[in-house]
Amino acid sequence: MKEMTNMKKFFIFLSLYLLSLLPLSVSAQVQSNHNLEVGKNLDIFNNVYSNLDLFYVDTLNPGQTMTAAIKGMLCSLDPYTEYYPEEETKQLEMMLTGKYAGIGALVKYHTALKRVVIDEPYEGMPAAEAGVKKGDIILTIDDSLMTDKKVDYVSSHLRGDAGTSFVLKVLRPSTGKEMKFKITRRNIKLPELPYYGMRPDSIGYINLNSFTEGCSKEVRRAFVELKQQGAKALVFDLRSNGGGSEAEAVDIVNLWVPQGQVVVENRGKVKQGNRTYKTRLEPVDTLMPIVVLVNDETASASEITSGALQDLDRAIILGTRTYGKGLVQVPLELPYNATVKVTTSKYYIPSGRCIQAINYSRGEGGGYKERIPDSLTHVFYTRGGREVRDGGGIKPDVELKNDTMPNIVYYLSVGGADSTEVMFDYVVDYIAHHPTIAPATEFHLTEQDWQEFKDRVVKSGFKYDLMSKKNFDELVKTAKFEGYYDEAKDAFDALEAKLKHDVSADLDKHRKTIQEIIELDIVSAYYYQRGSIAAGLNYDKQLKEAERLLKSPKEYGKILGKDFSN
Repeated sequence: MKEMTNMKKFFIFLSLYLLSLLPLSVSAQVQSNHNLEVGKNLDIFNNVYSNLDLFYVDTLNPGQTMTAAIKGMLCSLDPYTEYYPEEETKQLEMMLTGKYAGIGALVKYHTALKRVVIDEPYEGMPAAEAGVKKGDIILTIDDSLMTDKKVDYVSSHLRGDAGTSFVLKVLRPSTGKEMKFKITRRNIKLPELPYYGMRPDSIGYINLNSFTEGCSKEVRRAFVELKQQGAKALVFDLRSNGGGSEAEAVDIVNLWVPQGQVVVENRGKVKQGNRTYKTRLEPVDTLMPIVVLVNDETASASEITSGALQDLDRAIILGTRTYGKGLVQVPLELPYNATVKVTTSKYYIPSGRCIQAINYSRGEGGGYKERIPDSLTHVFYTRGGREVRDGGGIKPDVELKNDTMPNIVYYLSVGGADSTEVMFDYVVDYIAHHPTIAPATEFHLTEQDWQEFKDRVVKSGFKYDLMSKKNFDELVKTAKFEGYYDEAKDAFDALEAKLKHDVSADLDKHRKTIQEIIELDIVSAYYYQRGSIAAGLNYDKQLKEAERLLKSPKEYGKILGKDFSN
């Protein structure tokens, strides 16, 4: 009996032991199956390429074919995991550093002329220093003809190694003369801090447009300078800032948050890659009221910055919900100077939330994406106990949309059905006839200027797509299909008459918005990007609301759950 009892205990012990090993054996089996699948499919891939190389009717280009295969594989993942062959690594370097070698000018395709033209020379860069102007039509680069080329081709030929020179031949529309410029390329770094300055009522303003290497030092310098000029509050503008360096975001948060605070954590499959970023330095100011401006193009490092300041109750976030990129990428070097940028982890801001808005999954036949619905997000809390949620980006403390762009304004500034460059051409002509203009924040078109622009648009035969007309046409189709169009024809005819284009009336109706865009475009030609931003603040609804909050300590404090009334 005793032996039976001991035997039973042994089998129970053995069963428990085996059960304890089961997860390990299952895990090992899963890993073994995975490795087998990897090996099998690599063998299949190798055989497919070998047979193509042997039997395909034309000779394969190994670089093109393999690059297409790799990029096809990565398409089944997320859009941030990207492959860069050797010839494209400079593009990755520019994205990470904000630097490239070229002439420092933005170019665009002029649809009416069917030519690539200079859109905006950057301040202090080779193109501007050589005398290149907005509207110049690019004819040749050295001996290479550019009149039948697209933007990408022309842009790639304007870039090159720093220190190399070339002759740029252009046609200047205002004079009809061909001009030649000898330009020496140099390393170009677009200004990550295009504008900062003082606003009324001792409010400082800083505009940051990217998180490239060293930008935190520039923000620190600007902030210290604003404090010296008497700033008692700050508006930090991250609208349309697509992000960049995570470390730079941490150092910017550090300007206003004490040393040793966790700003962001990276968590992924490979534990060695997990990392916690904390503030490293003594802050510049932990008390000054701050409003951070964001929109739907505020992404990545911008969301780390705004989200951390929100989670730590250090600033009010104002604007519209941000993009929702909570994924971290790391560039990995490959043989033959190639690089792959891989999503290795998700980031989590101080409250513990990840703000990734889209779930990227591998569906059959390729990748697909699914936006995480609000109903599946989770509640987290700021340091002061305010409720915030994960998924879907950073939801502002104060939601305020900027005014939408009317349809006619979009087609005037971006392009329409006919005479698509009428606004661009007007600006180029205006610049040609006005050697100087008033200071950026004081410049406005006169009544005569507006009438000249309006007459030009009307005479050009400018047309644009009316959404109401499109919807009307769909309604007519539906009415005819369902059989009630004939009996309602008089009503349809009357409505159609009201929906017809009246460009002159539409221009007057939307004059305020159209005139603002023209003025900012003109200002940028004289005072570059900094002038255009400074002038644009005069019309900025979100900025005005931010300044109103900063001038109301009681309301500012109520939003953050703090007392700023003293």
